[in-house]
Amino acid sequence: MMNEINIPFARPLIEAEESRAASAVLEGNILTHGPQCRLFEKNFSEFHFSPNAVSVSNCTSAMFLSLKALGIGPGDEVIVPAMTHIATAHCVSHTGAKVVFVDIDSKTGNINPNLILSKINKNTKAILVVHFVGLPADMDSILKIISGHNIFLIEDCAAALGARYGKKLVGVFGNTGCFSFYPTKHITTMEGGMLITHDNELSSSIRKLSSFGYTKNLYERSIPGVYDVDLLGYNFRMNEVSAAIGIEQLKKINLFISKRNSNAAILRDKLSGNKNIYVLPGEEGKSISSNFCVNIVLNDGGENIRNSLILELQKNNIGTSVHYPVCLPKSIYYKNLGNEENYSVAEHYAAHTISLPCGPHLGSEEANLIADIFIKCLERIL
Repeated sequence: MMNEINIPFARPLIEAEESRAASAVLEGNILTHGPQCRLFEKNFSEFHFSPNAVSVSNCTSAMFLSLKALGIGPGDEVIVPAMTHIATAHCVSHTGAKVVFVDIDSKTGNINPNLILSKINKNTKAILVVHFVGLPADMDSILKIISGHNIFLIEDCAAALGARYGKKLVGVFGNTGCFSFYPTKHITTMEGGMLITHDNELSSSIRKLSSFGYTKNLYERSIPGVYDVDLLGYNFRMNEVSAAIGIEQLKKINLFISKRNSNAAILRDKLSGNKNIYVLPGEEGKSISSNFCVNIVLNDGGENIRNSLILELQKNNIGTSVHYPVCLPKSIYYKNLGNEENYSVAEHYAAHTISLPCGPHLGSEEANLIADIFIKCLERIL
C-alpha cells in the first residue's frame, strides 16, 4: 500500500474565477433564472452551434422535460439502452410511458442499432440514446432507423460534453440533447443540467414547463409578480450561482477535455495489451469520445472479481467507479415490472466493468501510476 498516493475518481476544479463569480451573484439580489442563466445558456448554445439552450436543475429533468414537451405519456413506449444510469429509464417511467430496453454493443457499450428495429411498434414514440461514458453512439444507423418512422430522438449526453460524431458535437442530432453538470462531469455547476435544441417552439415549451407553466416569459421582469398559468408545469430551474460557476467552467472546457484525452491515451496505451481485460476505445468509426473515464471490462471472473479489484485499488488509494453496476431491466424495480428478456451483453458489462479516472485533476505521472497499479492489482486478484 502506497499511503502517499491519493487519486480520487474525480475532483471538480473550482478555482478563483468560479469563486469570484459565485460571490458576485450572492452580493446581488437576483438568485434564480436571471442574467447569469441567460448568459450560460447563450454561451452553451454557441459552443454547440445550436440556436436554443435551456438551463435546468439537472440532466434528469432535461430528459423528462423533453419527453413531456414532446407529448409522451401513458400508452407510449420509449426505447432505452439496457446499460445506462437509472435516471435515463426513470425519466421515461415518470411520464407514464413504458420503457423498452435494448441490449448494447459489446465493443462500445452503446445501444446496439441492429436490435432496435425489432422493438419498434405503433406505440413507439421516442428513442433515448445514451453516449456511453463519453463515446458517441452510432448516430448514422440510429438516424436511418428513425427516418422511416415517426419517432423522436433524445440524446443523453450526461457524460459526453465535447464528444464528437463526425464533425459535430453530440447533442445536436436529436430533437433535444441533454447534459449534466454533476461534480464528476466535464464541467460542473455543483448540480445542474442543460438542454439544447434546434426547435424554437420546443425550446419555448420546455422553458415554460420548467417554470410552473407561467404564461409570461421566464426572464420577463417588467411587471414583477404578474403572471398566469395555463398548464401543469414543474420547478426545474437552475439558480444564478450555479450558472455563474458554469460560465467560468465552460471557458475551460477545451483545456479540460485536452487533459482527459491525454490521460486516457496513457491509460489505454498501457492497458490495451492485457489479455485479461477489454478497454473501451476512445475512437470508434465516426465517434470520438470526450473521455469521461476509461472503461475497463474484465474478460472473466464476474462481479466478485470486479469488486475485489475495486477494493484492492482502494487500498492503494486509487479511486474508481462502476458504469453501471446493474443491467437496468434486471434491476429490482424494472424486473418487478415483468421484464424477462435476455440482455447478455449489458449483463456481462454490469458484472465485469470498472471505470478508471482520467479527469483534468490528474497529470501524466498520475495516469501512468494508475495504469501500473491497476496491472499489479489485477495480477494479484487473478
